[in-house]
Amino acid sequence: MASHLELELDKLRNTIIKITNLAENQVFEAMGILLSEPISEKKVIKKTEHKIDKLDSKIEEICQNVFALQQPVASDLRFIMSAMHISNEIERIGDFSINIIKLNKSISKKQNVIEKFNITAIARAIESIIIKTNVCFQTFDNKEIEEVFIINKDIKNKIEETIPEIISEMTKNSQLVVSGTNLVMILKHLERVGDHCTNIAESVYFVINAKTIRHENILSKK
Repeated sequence: MASHLELELDKLRNTIIKITNLAENQVFEAMGILLSEPISEKKVIKKTEHKIDKLDSKIEEICQNVFALQQPVASDLRFIMSAMHISNEIERIGDFSINIIKLNKSISKKQNVIEKFNITAIARAIESIIIKTNVCFQTFDNKEIEEVFIINKDIKNKIEETIPEIISEMTKNSQLVVSGTNLVMILKHLERVGDHCTNIAESVYFVINAKTIRHENILSKK
């Protein structure tokens, strides 16, 4: 029969999986709105945000109970510490998804802008990294962690190339100033989503290997 600590850790693990799945859905909804004309998805996003907040509180409660009532060994302690950190990162990803939807409203002739600056490729990379981040937590596989870092590097490169192109176009076309400014802000939010995914991957690496590592250190070995 499983001990009370084992049951609590299983509950914590399952709750983390739930919140990461919600975040994945939220990011996909935000990317769908970004790449198309907004319809009713806003209500879905707000509902998901509420669920994420509730699960975030539940995770904190489980962790506090384990700390207060159990005596976790080192490996379990690492998992609990990482769970709290991952929950916080997920909440921030949710916040950025909401911000992207709000900024999306102020982009006129959006389809032309999306196509001109190849925003679709960046949005698909964001979808890819959030999926890979969830796999990373569920499998606790160092290879999956590394792939999160690689995808994020690609996202950063794409965004660093795209923002100057948008700014350059804004200087030539005054009608693009408002839309371009909002699009640049969206790209910065997407960059932060990628960063939060790598933070989660680093937390998983800590659980697996009992040491901290920055993603730059892994990529430098390539």
